[in-house]
Order: sequence, then C-alpha cells, then structure tokens
Amino acid sequence: MSNCQLPLQTMNLSAPDKITNYIGGEFLAPVNGKHMPNINPAIGEVYSQTPDSDADDVALAVNAAEKAFNEWSNISSEERFKILNRIAELIDENHDALALAETNDNGKPLWLSKKVDIPRASSNFRFFATGQMHFATESHNMEDKAINYTLRQAVGIVGCISPWNLPLYLYTWKIAPALAAGNCVISKPSEVTPMTAYLLGLICKEAGLPDGVLNILQGAGPACGSAIVAHPAIKAISFTGSTRAGKDIASIAAPMFKKISLELGGKNPNIIFADCDWEKMMRVTLQSSFNNQGEICLCGSRILIEESVYEKFKTEFIARVQKYTVGDPLTDRISQGAIVSKIHFDKVMSCIELAKQDGGKILSGGHSVNPGGRCEKGYFIAPTIIEGLGPNCRTNMEEIFGPVVTLQPFKNEDEALQLANASDYGLSATIWTQDVSRANRVAAKVKSGIIWVNCWLLRDLRTPFGGFKNSGVGREGGWDAMRFFTEPKNVCIEL
Repeated sequence: MSNCQLPLQTMNLSAPDKITNYIGGEFLAPVNGKHMPNINPAIGEVYSQTPDSDADDVALAVNAAEKAFNEWSNISSEERFKILNRIAELIDENHDALALAETNDNGKPLWLSKKVDIPRASSNFRFFATGQMHFATESHNMEDKAINYTLRQAVGIVGCISPWNLPLYLYTWKIAPALAAGNCVISKPSEVTPMTAYLLGLICKEAGLPDGVLNILQGAGPACGSAIVAHPAIKAISFTGSTRAGKDIASIAAPMFKKISLELGGKNPNIIFADCDWEKMMRVTLQSSFNNQGEICLCGSRILIEESVYEKFKTEFIARVQKYTVGDPLTDRISQGAIVSKIHFDKVMSCIELAKQDGGKILSGGHSVNPGGRCEKGYFIAPTIIEGLGPNCRTNMEEIFGPVVTLQPFKNEDEALQLANASDYGLSATIWTQDVSRANRVAAKVKSGIIWVNCWLLRDLRTPFGGFKNSGVGREGGWDAMRFFTEPKNVCIEL
C-alpha cells in the first residue's frame, strides 16, 4: 500500500484505500457494495479499491442532477466563473499531491504528471470559466420584417466518459465546458485510473460547486458506462476512448437521438522530408513516438521518412532511443514509466509479436523491462522501433497505443500522402519541412483533423480538436465544446 496516502497540501485531505462515488455532494459507496482492485502499474500491486458501480448508482446521480439543474443553469455567469475558477486554483494549490496520485494510478513519470497533466487540468477549468462569460449568440435582421436571435441553452444532464491515458487532463477537458455551459454532469473516469477524479470531487466540494451539479461515478464500462449512455434523462454523451467502444456508444445513443461527441483512436503519420530542421525533428520525433509510454492518441506511431535520408534517420533514431531510460516513474532520471495495466501490457506485447510474424524487423526494443527494486513486478516495455512492414498490415493499420513505432520510406510527396492516408484513422499528423508551400499542400491533403507543422502536441485551447474517419465524431475545444453542450433555439420577432 506504499504511496497511497496523498496529503492535499491546503485542504488536509488524503486519498483513501477505498474510493467512493461522488453523488449529490456526498461521498457514497456503490449501491451494490461491490469494488474492484486499483493497481499501481509500476509495482504491480493493489493499492486501493474502486467502486464497481452500475445502473442503480446512475439513477441516484440523475436524481441529484435533476434537483440541481434549475439553480445551476440559471446562476449568473460571474458566479459560475468564481466557482469554476476556484476549482482551477485548488488544483494548482494541490499540484504535487495530484501529480503523485496520477503517477501512482497511471504509471507515467512523476515529472510528466507535474509538467503536463495537472497544469492542463487547472487550465481546462480556468479557460472555460472565463470563456462562458464571453460566449455570445447571433442575431439576424430581416430588413424591416423581423429580427431573429439565437438562444444557447444548456442541454440539461450530460454524460462524460473519459479514458485512462491522461486521466485528470482529459476528464477536466470534458466536464469543464459542460459545467461552464450550465449543464449538470454525470461523469465516469476510467476504472483503471480513478484516483484523481475522486480527489477532484473533494476539490469541487471545497470550491463550493453546488451539490448534484457534478456527479462522479466510478465503475467499469459495461455496467456503469453503458448505463450512463442508455439513461433517457441524459441528453448528450461526450466520450474519449477506443473506436470499438465508440461504436457501441453510438449504437445506443443514436436511436435515442442524443447528442454525441466521440474522440476515438489514432494511427498518426509523422511525415519527415529531407529539408527539415534535422535536430529539432529528431528531438520532437522521440517525444511524439514515446511520450507517456506511447499512450497518447496523438502519438506519431507511423514514421514516414523521405528515401534520401531514410538510413541517416534510422541510424540516429535508434541511437537516441537506446539512450531512453525506462524505470521507476517516481525518479526524475527516467524517460518512460510503466504501461497502465497488465491487460494493456499483454496487448502491446502481442502486437509486437504480430509484427514479427508479419515480417517486421525489430530495430530496437521489442521486449519487456524489469527495473528491479520496488518496480520488479511492474509493467514496463522498452521503446520499440520496427521496419519492413507495408502500409496495409495490421501493425500499421490498428492502434497499438504503446511505445511502438514503425518506419516506412517514401520517394516523393505523392507517395508520402498515399502512406499517410492509408489508415482508417484520421486524428492527427505531423509534417516536417522547411518548404512553406509544401507544408501547406501536404497539410491540406492529409486526411486528419489536426495537423502539426514542425512541432507536435502544441495545443491552443481555443481551437477545434477531433478527427476524421474512424477517429471520431464532432469536435472538442473552445467554442466547439460550448456549442456541443448547449442547444440553439431561434427566436423570430416580427417588426
């Protein structure tokens, strides 16, 4: 049970051995009394218990949200700002404790949780707390006949289901705009990484968020998540996760005419032209390949290299990757931490074996890592580079979501585009070139929702986020998120 006591500096709180749900402002055990083990993936041991909630808990949460909706949806923008901004402040004030909780739950390096995950969580609340004060609607004048204006009103009760790879980061990315738009939220963080969502419930209570406005249900997808999606009082679903789960959600929500936003998988191309800024490209490509153990939907898992510099790239990339350190996520010197769970560890290792069977050559990695010490039983995989596979093999078509990349050469711009667009996914792409005209041409023709040119994971919270094809439906971020969580109503007044 090491490292499970996480004192929150300014609130004198600690994370429990047994997590609870947060419903109607109360911290409650699941109605069925069932719990699931929560495992620290770096040490491979249970360190807390998580509710195994089901439809009965969802019904309680919906009842609490229905009671809270009228007050919250009609509160002044300034008062709503004060509450949501206070949540952001409390996240910042308890930064270190939340970062440690994230690392113990997810396996990512502690320095990464401190640098990226927790700051982004507070930024999400701060951004939408401010944004809702400036969220404007339109009017249309019909000469001397009539005036039309648009009301944007909260949807009502909405469901937000978030993944395990960036737990608090993506959880707050969903609930903050939903709350800012005046909705009450029934949320489910991943059962694999439940701790920071639980701690956020404590923070929301301290910040003065009215009871029932945010309800946090801990549980598995089949029992808890499906019940959220299917409940008739929940009018919109925002989900981030696998394409398979997204299809299941759509099959339930669509016949009920619910609004749905699905941010799903990616198999993203990293397109490297010979004229790029070589040093910057190498440094950033290392990050885009293996950051967060490769467990980011935006990682560039298909590296496409112009033929004239392919061998140069391969030699230098292998050398850099072999200096990558994998180990205890609580130590500052490591580059990569643990895979999030034993199930996912086994999946990634099976994908590496499949690549070998299909003729792929392992240039580096391809094996598990035992860091020893307290992490002797943890789930660690060496960063893996594979070449020799065509664009249509399973390794290059299916999302692995781990520290695994493939290398493919291309002769010219047209072939680069063919390879980039070969995937059924279309979430993001990175283009490396100093030729501005080429950058614009390729960016326009790559079938992905997010294009980075000479950078990666540089995010502006005002911009739309989402993908093409099997990478999802709808957009998150900025006004797109506020629009999703509101319903437009046109009012026409004859003059």
